[in-house]
Amino acid sequence: MPQIKIYNTMSGMKEDFVPITPNKVGLYCCGPTTYNYIHLGNARPLVVFDTVRRYLEHRGYEVTFVQNFTDVDDKIIQKAAAEGIAPHILSKRYMEEYFIDAEALNVRRATFHPPVSEHMDDIIRFIQILTDKNRAYEVEGDVYYSIAGDPEYGKLSKRSRDDLMAGARVDIDERKRDAADFALWKSAKPGEPSWDSPWGKGRPGWHIECSAMAAKYLGESFDIHGGGHDLIFPHHENEIAQSEACFEKPMARYWMHNGFITVNQEKMSKSLGNFFLVREITDKFHPQIVRFYLLSTHYRSQLDFDDEKLTVAAKGLDRLKTAVRLAKEALSRPSAPVPADRADSGTPPEPSGAPNVLETAIQTAQAQFEAAMDDDFNTALAIAALFDLARELNGAPADAAGALDAGLRALLAMAEILGLDLDENTPAGAEDRLADTLMEFIIQLRQDARARKDYQTSDIIRDGLKERGVLLEDTPQGAQWRRL
Repeated sequence: MPQIKIYNTMSGMKEDFVPITPNKVGLYCCGPTTYNYIHLGNARPLVVFDTVRRYLEHRGYEVTFVQNFTDVDDKIIQKAAAEGIAPHILSKRYMEEYFIDAEALNVRRATFHPPVSEHMDDIIRFIQILTDKNRAYEVEGDVYYSIAGDPEYGKLSKRSRDDLMAGARVDIDERKRDAADFALWKSAKPGEPSWDSPWGKGRPGWHIECSAMAAKYLGESFDIHGGGHDLIFPHHENEIAQSEACFEKPMARYWMHNGFITVNQEKMSKSLGNFFLVREITDKFHPQIVRFYLLSTHYRSQLDFDDEKLTVAAKGLDRLKTAVRLAKEALSRPSAPVPADRADSGTPPEPSGAPNVLETAIQTAQAQFEAAMDDDFNTALAIAALFDLARELNGAPADAAGALDAGLRALLAMAEILGLDLDENTPAGAEDRLADTLMEFIIQLRQDARARKDYQTSDIIRDGLKERGVLLEDTPQGAQWRRL
């Protein structure tokens, strides 16, 4: 079996994937801060790493997947205060809403979904180890990680000391030994949730949460840590610093980061106010279309968003679903050639040796799919393999039933690895359902004309559809249509 290669942000190159424990993978992905519905930028890593997990399992690995919930955070506290409710009630509400959106996108639940609020003991023990090792220090109830004892700090983001100071989101605090030192524990403020600790009441900093929960569920060192590109610095840089100071070994072997989603070439984010909630998008486009769109570009590439790109994705997904539907229809009825006296002019002859040709196409598509996914999970090329196989299925003649069945099963299996459901019962968007209904009506009108030997009307319908971007083809399985 060919070797899976992963682009490792730490090394800046593709590396052979070799897990710490043979046939087992520990995967951690930073989850959402639960103060709002997830937006499309949040959804991209959810879909990407769900797909990574699916493919690793397809390749025979036992995957332990951990995705946390940050349910203790300044944004949660601020929004809860604005709504006049307790922060834990707000965060619980949006955890539940997260699962609704994630399941709509066919994102499977992680092995573990730990919320920060349920892991305070683990976080406090972690901080205590760092203070005992003199890698962290306490000032008036606040605890900071000291970067002075960490000569490798910045190795993930490849930032110099000056770059780190310019890019770090640090509060001016003269009590810190170094301006770039970051908080592990924050002393309690009036009206905010807090927990008891050796340094007094308070709550954890953002970065320590993931380090503590990753260690609890995956161990001191694990295989893959994933997240969005925006988390490289400071979040993942700080995770590495505190985890490796605590355990004196690499936190993760491979660091994977998906690219930004942009709107008019500007990063989508809540702070910029240019974000689109998944809930709003799926009101207009079926969630499978959204998932298809997110996977249609390599995960490390920037992806620019607008409705037109989702419309294009909808058409692409519809082509694959149409191939599945037509293949199922062909397999459910006796094969029969199109009568010569009813064929439109220009109908291509039935290909010879089609079963062998289709069997070769299946093997080629499967090989291309796996080669694409082995090469740093290149879902864009994997989807291209699906289209290649779908095209071959569309052209299969009636005497290729065995190969057609095998091709159909292969197409559905590869799509399932990507989390795509190509079954004809998958609901389409309202526009797709209307298009299907209208095309069924038009094809029936054309069939009636052909039955009357009114080939002029039949040709007018076929040519008129082509002028409008719809190709109608006569095959041994009957009339088939697809968008050009």
